[in-house]
Amino acid sequence: MAKEIIIEPIEDFGLSKKGKSTTLFSKVGIVGCGLIGQNLARVASYYGLDVVFVEISQEKIDEAFQGITQMLDSRIEHWGLTESEKRAMLSRIEGTTDINRLAGCDIVVEAIRPVNRGMKIKERKEIFKQIEEVVDRNCIIATNSATVVITELSSDLMYKDRCVSIHFFVSSPEARIIEVVKGLYTSDESYAKVCKFVNQLNRAMVPVDESAGLISVRIFVVLLNEACEILMEGVGSIEDVDLTMRIGFGMRLGPFEVADKMGLDKIVRWMENIYGEFGDVRYKPSPMLKKLVRAKHTGVAVGQGFYKYDEKGKKIVSPNKSC
Repeated sequence: MAKEIIIEPIEDFGLSKKGKSTTLFSKVGIVGCGLIGQNLARVASYYGLDVVFVEISQEKIDEAFQGITQMLDSRIEHWGLTESEKRAMLSRIEGTTDINRLAGCDIVVEAIRPVNRGMKIKERKEIFKQIEEVVDRNCIIATNSATVVITELSSDLMYKDRCVSIHFFVSSPEARIIEVVKGLYTSDESYAKVCKFVNQLNRAMVPVDESAGLISVRIFVVLLNEACEILMEGVGSIEDVDLTMRIGFGMRLGPFEVADKMGLDKIVRWMENIYGEFGDVRYKPSPMLKKLVRAKHTGVAVGQGFYKYDEKGKKIVSPNKSC
């Protein structure tokens, strides 16, 4: 299959203006540097912000830097960045296992990936407490979670008013949009600061009322469930469904391609959280999704999901229609 060529405005990258700014925010903290954290670190460092991310081990730190470096190398290959700019960006990013290194950050984003909802709530609330102990009073504390509401996560903090939810997209590294959620305790001042932070990253802000799943996830999981239903009924193949949505509806990636990229285990957790919140069968994970997750076929990260992938994450074979 021919490699997809993505054409993006060159002024957004290193061969033209950067539009850097240090207004309000100059240092960003990240707790958990998986795909989301890596993307945030890359974007923030590109716009001149210092970044410090916290991981649980040196191995995880090395993996994060490897992922960020691969992203930057891809930009260089497409004439979107120079080697000198890559070095400058990497010099602004620090990885550590010491959460105390978050001191001095203007905003800290929690982006961990727990294995289930119960642990997700418990771990994230504990992380929020640890962050509050080391940052200044005016530091914004945020979560990237789309299915756990910020009001619940911030309920045990001393200064709940500075907590907010900001949802970054991973289906496309260059998705220039961020959903921003104001919780029950979030002050207008904190919310306004976060809106400026989003603008500083050159992203469009979508204000969202607090709701499990926000806008993006609620729409996507219903789409994916229906795609799985079509597949199980034999109406069309995996490739047919993705092709229909890409060409017919102008999506960059089809629903199965997006799901593999996001991680099927993560999507199933999303669905279980939203289903638990609303009780609507539309959000209940498809048996096909659960079957793949049980088989540990969770997507690009492990080399197999709806499709199979090589070590570089490139699709290598046609999908198994009987999966």
